[in-house]
Amino acid sequence: MFKAKVKPEVLKEIVEIIATLVDEAKFSIEKTRLVIKAVDPAHVAMVELSISKGGFEEFKADESELGVDIDKVKEVLRLAKPGDDISIEHNEERNQLVFQVGNITRRMSLVDTTGISDPKVPNLTLPVVVSVRTEELRQGIRASESVSDHIALTATSDGFEMASEGDTDSVDLKLPKDLLEELECKEEVRSLFPLDYFSNMIKAISTSTVVTMRMGNDYPVKMEFSIAGGKGEVTYLLAPRIESE
Repeated sequence: MFKAKVKPEVLKEIVEIIATLVDEAKFSIEKTRLVIKAVDPAHVAMVELSISKGGFEEFKADESELGVDIDKVKEVLRLAKPGDDISIEHNEERNQLVFQVGNITRRMSLVDTTGISDPKVPNLTLPVVVSVRTEELRQGIRASESVSDHIALTATSDGFEMASEGDTDSVDLKLPKDLLEELECKEEVRSLFPLDYFSNMIKAISTSTVVTMRMGNDYPVKMEFSIAGGKGEVTYLLAPRIESE
């Protein structure tokens, strides 16, 4: 059994965060929360999202797993008007999710979960912590997109830097320590990442959100942030591109 009511803006946050990596996802329904874990087809990036029942207007559930087509949920969101709540119910007999938006009822067939991977988030010990607002990261991404398809993230005890270098041009964004929300860094670390993945992840995060990045030298970057007014938590993990000597 799964029955919930949610604000469109909360469902939109969930959908946009997951849609950066996959078209279909396994929704693990627990009695007190919803958990979604997904890894992109190339196994370059993964996401773990958890939202407590407090992030919903209503939430009643038994433990279950639902395979959901994310693009179809986007279609449901387009039906919502300002002030609408979206009701969601699992019809077990027909194996459908039933969405109620205003006077519209949208029935959606569920996806077989056996073909959907269930990734485990690796337990990484990353030495550096940098917390920065989304709009700063977006500015660095906008500057980099015309220069290169990779972006280097560097942290020192003095601040944080995003840089891209192409064949003829380069660009960097430097944020000194006093412009960061948090900085824990004893020694310089640097890793290079595919810009398209990094960009899509950051663009899926709401403006003014504080993103906490955990970093190491040539290690994945772990990005953590809150959603649904603090009732949900998200972790993105992005693998580095190891630079040749």
